[in-house]
Amino acid sequence: MLNKLPSSISALLAIRADGHSLPAGLYTREDVFEADMDVFFHKHWIAIGLECDVPEPGDATVVDIGKTSLILLRNDDAQIRVLHNVCRHRGARLLGEGKTIVSKLVCPYHTWTYELTGELSYAPHMGKDFDKDCHGLKLASFKSIGGLIYVCLSDEPPEDIARLEEAMGPRLAPYDIDNAKVAYQTDVVEEGNWKLTIENNRECYHCSANHPELCVSFVDLDFGFDPEMLSPEDREQADEHFRLYEARTRTWEADGYPSAAIEQLVDCATNFRSQRLIISGAGESQTHDATAASKKLLGHMTRKDLGDTHLWGQNSWNHFMGDHAVVTIVIPLSASRTLVRTKWLVHKDAVEGVDYDLGKLTEVWIATTDQDADLVARAHAGVLDPAYRPGPYSRFSETNLNKFASWYIDRMQAHGY
Repeated sequence: MLNKLPSSISALLAIRADGHSLPAGLYTREDVFEADMDVFFHKHWIAIGLECDVPEPGDATVVDIGKTSLILLRNDDAQIRVLHNVCRHRGARLLGEGKTIVSKLVCPYHTWTYELTGELSYAPHMGKDFDKDCHGLKLASFKSIGGLIYVCLSDEPPEDIARLEEAMGPRLAPYDIDNAKVAYQTDVVEEGNWKLTIENNRECYHCSANHPELCVSFVDLDFGFDPEMLSPEDREQADEHFRLYEARTRTWEADGYPSAAIEQLVDCATNFRSQRLIISGAGESQTHDATAASKKLLGHMTRKDLGDTHLWGQNSWNHFMGDHAVVTIVIPLSASRTLVRTKWLVHKDAVEGVDYDLGKLTEVWIATTDQDADLVARAHAGVLDPAYRPGPYSRFSETNLNKFASWYIDRMQAHGY
């Protein structure tokens, strides 16, 4: 006789065993996907873009999160705004997908016209008693943290984003991301659930077998290991590596560059982790030879030996190096499809072919993202299989996956599921 599977989302959440992956239905069911969108992509802070996506007044770009469409723009006063892409007349979309330049936001349906601050300035044939002041565009709550744009679609955004602001403001300041330039962008659709995408990124247990390009600059010891499986020589090498980490972190921080690990991964609403990591080999950047891809360093940076400041978030991961940054945003499309949007940032005045080679800049993370897309598709196909049972996480290499799964369960239950 087949085991009866839980029919409610709450029952699925309740049977998840600590230290193990999630029950299959939490990855595959459409009702769970709708709940995820409600809880994690409407009631929590999510990354949607960058200040440098809209560098000049009038620059605008549309970002769709499920059924919600947002306009990220820079207004005439050079201020960032995030507006709902919904006309206050009868709801038509104001702007289509992608980037554009606008002086005003004009609805193509009935020409209702809005200023770039969201105020309604023109609504023909609505009568003398019509109050335009009551029909401005709906604003979305947003924060720019070191040039990264976070949005919460709830009327009651979680307050613990304050710790992310406090931690990342000083860490990101030298990179001056709000004044950087997007040198390249890719959109890759992974054939898997968004949680599998995030889980895949939060461990490097798989890296040595699947990411040869990335492993040139990544230090595999940073991502966990079973000490009992190491030879005495390898154990001494690991001990030496961690002594180097302690010394390097002390030096970086003494020089004014916050570097120690800081995380808010459980018992919280806003989920993040950051640490300055040593870059292997030449030690400069995540490229095929670990040397810098751009001669013109980011922002106010004057050094190429400051490692990789990584930042994980609920729907993003980021790497900030002396010469460039890689910013990735995850947007669920369905229970089984996930958009992974990656942007490579350089100094705003860096010139392609003069200051940087685009191929060298992008090749490592293009290869890594394609490899990860294949792994996520394999994982999703596996959780669809009737033979799937939640498996145990490595207590050496996958502790952050257990934290993510525990946080996921906790947040779903906190919102009534």
